[in-house]
Formats: sequence, structure tokens, C-alpha cells
Amino acid sequence: MNSQHQAKPQPYSSEELITLIIDSIQDIKGKNLVKLDLRQLDDAPASHFIICEGDSNTQVKAISDNIYKRIKDEAGELPSHYEGQQNSLWICMDYFDTVVHIFYKETREFYELEDLWSDAIFTKYENM
Repeated sequence: MNSQHQAKPQPYSSEELITLIIDSIQDIKGKNLVKLDLRQLDDAPASHFIICEGDSNTQVKAISDNIYKRIKDEAGELPSHYEGQQNSLWICMDYFDTVVHIFYKETREFYELEDLWSDAIFTKYENM
């Protein structure tokens, strides 16, 4: 009797998850994309923040929907916390070690999240 055993996919590493998140943002043309490495900071709530913005509420929502779908489909993970979809001015997606912040441009300027974590190591990505 032949029984087929399907190997369970290995969990994504933090770096693989970050790469997938960044690719998902770039799929929808998210702008001013930056990764903040917070690992060297004592009071950091996560290892990494991924921050980007969209030109409209529709684009902000589309970016978050794409991240959600691709991580669910490709990595088999769901965010532990996901909020802001209703107004789509600031959507926060918490993937434990990595937190994604997707802003409407004016909302990002108002909160200045990068300034709050200015001691982090910044990696900027080109707009697609």
C-alpha cells in the first residue's frame, strides 16, 4: 500500500518573511518603503518595522490586502494583530517579530514614526 506523505512547509525565517512583505508592497507600488532594524534597541516592541505609504486609501488597503494574502498563501501565516482597514489611513499588521505600517501619506507625515525610532538601522527601498 502506497501512502503519500506531503511534507509540511518549513516556517519562514524572519528574513524570508520580510522579503515577502517588501515584495508584496512593491507589487502594489507602495512608496517610500523603509525597513527599520530594531534588534539593537532595548525597548523595541519588535525586531523590525516595515513602513510604506500609499497615495490613496484604496492603495493603502490594496497593499495590506496583498501582504495578507501572499503571506497567508505562501508562508501559511496570519498576523497576530491587524487593524486600521476601515479607514485605511494607517494599517498595522503584526507578524510577531515584524510589524508592518502602511500609511496614507499625510498620516505618515503626522505621526513621524521613523523619528520615534531614529536609533534603528534604516534600509530604504527604491519606489517601483
